[in-house]
Amino acid sequence: MGYIDGVIVAVETAKKQEYIDFAKGTAAAFKKHGALSAIECWGDDIPDGKVTSFGMAVKCKESESVVFSWIMWPDKETRIKAWPAIEEDEALAGLFSDMPFDGARLIYGGFEVVVNE
Repeated sequence: MGYIDGVIVAVETAKKQEYIDFAKGTAAAFKKHGALSAIECWGDDIPDGKVTSFGMAVKCKESESVVFSWIMWPDKETRIKAWPAIEEDEALAGLFSDMPFDGARLIYGGFEVVVNE
């Protein structure tokens, strides 16, 4: 049914285009290594939470926006096989060394798709 890598990160709002350029580069690499698609979503209606929220999860500052992203893989095996190749892909070396966000506040995880209608 597929497998998803999900990501949430805070990005300086002023760096939106820089982030979009970064995301296009990483999307191409993910697809090169077997991903079906890479979706990047710039938050524009992210409510503040009292207990938890997207913004709280990534310690979003007033000058930042929340980005919600996911990479769709055909299956977990493809994803497991792809990540070492992605990490060694020389085309990504420059992208990952100068990311337009604080990687320490990025949250991610792998998810088994259980409903896709």
